[in-house]
Amino acid sequence: MLSLVVKAHGGPEVLEIADLPEPELGAHDVRVRVAASAVNPIDLSTRSGRLGAAGLVSSAPRLGLGWDLAGEVDAVGPAVETVAVGEAVIGLRDVLVQPGAQAETVTVDESALAPAPRDWSWEERAALPLCGLTASGALEGARARTGDTVLVTGAAGAVGGFVLELARDRGISAVAAVRAGQEARARALGAQDVIVVPDEPGRLGVEVRRRWRGGVDAVVDTALTGIGAHEALRSGGTFVTLVRPFSPPPIRGTRVVVHEVAADGRALAGLSRIADLGRLTPRVTEVLPLARAADAHRLLEAGGLDGRVVLCP
Repeated sequence: MLSLVVKAHGGPEVLEIADLPEPELGAHDVRVRVAASAVNPIDLSTRSGRLGAAGLVSSAPRLGLGWDLAGEVDAVGPAVETVAVGEAVIGLRDVLVQPGAQAETVTVDESALAPAPRDWSWEERAALPLCGLTASGALEGARARTGDTVLVTGAAGAVGGFVLELARDRGISAVAAVRAGQEARARALGAQDVIVVPDEPGRLGVEVRRRWRGGVDAVVDTALTGIGAHEALRSGGTFVTLVRPFSPPPIRGTRVVVHEVAADGRALAGLSRIADLGRLTPRVTEVLPLARAADAHRLLEAGGLDGRVVLCP
């Protein structure tokens, strides 16, 4: 079974394709024949060693890459009840699962899987789990309700775009903070209003408050803007960030949440249903074979993408 791994940290050149034995199936395990797997920033951090240096993954002689997966169920453990062989599924692997999802097959607990959106391609399906669950969880963490206004930074990106669509779906007014040239895309994804991020640091909050006196009800900071975006938040509002070092202090009675995504088949099934209703937009920029994983990492590191690069075994 071929799998993308790293045995030494460094640049994209350290990526290897290894031939590994198939993992044994536990009682609640499901083996999925992978059709596609998206490349995410966490893959870059694993490869470079940043994840290990931060104490977020234990040292090992070999680390498998890939978290998102889309494919067909190939085999199930004796206690599995929710999926059957031959079903099309999407999922998010757990941190303890080795090898990773960028492989010919991956074995995960049944609780991490959900039915795949019916009308999406395998590549589009693979780009939903991590970004979609991150967006959904961040919006829930913001405690935004129908009629509230939420500022979304990085709103044209893979996670931010899903936040815009989910906010629209829930009757929440979304203000998109984007780079110049991304305004039309943000509006197409559901933004009620769009702000081009100023070149001058610290001006984002000023620009937002010019239009919303007192500030917005919540901020989902997918661009890791930090305190600059927090200044757009009203007193007592909620600020959601995705990475702890970029978390501002909870000043002015605000609530600051660090949202970390987790494998959740039930939540993922909900996203799949929304996708089937046509209310989520697939987010794929490039599709490459597994052998070109290094090119995929270089594309993601270069930035400026409005979707995910997907690898197909």
